Amino acid sequence: MSGSIENKVVIREYNEDRDIKVVGKLERKCEIGSNKEVSIFTNMMGDPLSRIRFYPVHVMLVAELRENGELVGVVKGCIKCVGTRFGASYVRLGCILGLRVSPRHRRMGIGLELVKSVEEWLIGNGAHYTFLATEKNNVASTNLFTSKCNYVNFTSLVIFVQPASLPVKGLSQDIKIEKLQTDQAIYLYNNKFKSKDIYPTDVDAILKEKLSIGTWVSYFKEEEWISLHSNERNEDIITRTPSSWAMFSIWNSCEAYKLHIRKSHHPFKFFHATLSHARDKIFPCLKFPICHSLQKPFGFLFLFGLYGEGERLQELMKSIWSFASRLAENVKDCKVIISELGVSDPLIEHVPQESSMSFINDLWYLKKVNDIADDSEEPVVMGQVTGNVFVDPRDF
Repeated sequence: MSGSIENKVVIREYNEDRDIKVVGKLERKCEIGSNKEVSIFTNMMGDPLSRIRFYPVHVMLVAELRENGELVGVVKGCIKCVGTRFGASYVRLGCILGLRVSPRHRRMGIGLELVKSVEEWLIGNGAHYTFLATEKNNVASTNLFTSKCNYVNFTSLVIFVQPASLPVKGLSQDIKIEKLQTDQAIYLYNNKFKSKDIYPTDVDAILKEKLSIGTWVSYFKEEEWISLHSNERNEDIITRTPSSWAMFSIWNSCEAYKLHIRKSHHPFKFFHATLSHARDKIFPCLKFPICHSLQKPFGFLFLFGLYGEGERLQELMKSIWSFASRLAENVKDCKVIISELGVSDPLIEHVPQESSMSFINDLWYLKKVNDIADDSEEPVVMGQVTGNVFVDPRDF
């Protein structure tokens, strides 16, 4: 921090009793997307830590002006274990998210100092790598992370956004969608993670979270998946799969936080707004008229853990999006279906190309900060861009 800023700002840990109301006001000041018709911000539903409480090791830091105690910035961090295909059994990944600086105090170096401070905390708690994400066209964030913080882009992804009120057509009568038991889902994911560049080591914890609605498989009725209903071992599910099948899980983000639109003078115009989710990914979405119902806080369902095999995945993917849209009708305040896939994920070419669906390019950045003891292989090849990753719904 430059001398002038160091004398003006102090970075400290979030104090719930002291800061909860102030952080809420800061979030409202830091609109995550706007244009002439609307502005959008996140509603954390009274719990600024809701998105990082899933992880035992987490922190929130705030930037406070020395002269009057005004809170002008915030950042969150957490540590999770992930597996990789690059050699290590697991990696302790320090995730940085929720970076916010008050509009009146930007371009002063406060954001940089918040990033550096949370990095120090993550390193002190054993992170091997630090990680953050941003939308590809966010030049300011990209410059901050690469030029000033020495991060490298290691993977690119695409976020897909579908308004729940405009469901994808194509839930064929020839396709069957069945809900898996949790132990079946855990086994299937752990078996198929071998094809992923990066994946969570605690998928059991993800699927047992209350926000996880469930895991389903989609396949054609002409090939009954008999082993799903037998008392046989879970191993037999893998050896007796249909020729074409897909699996997916759904996360109810409506229960964690919501988005809130404030309209101005043109309530019925269509718009492309940028939204930021839990990891500050930004996407254009909500291609429908701004109506009264969207003036209230609303949430979304997140499709994750998408995996498929066979030659008829296009039809199965349509069935998945249709199923999620129908499910959203029974979820309070749900207006949007969202998913995210890496650019080299085999399923990305099978996502339904509906006119109502929006897309945005997302970039993940990484920096090595600690060596991994007793492992001769580099767990992540720095500088090598990967593209087939498991997107953790807890980070979204």
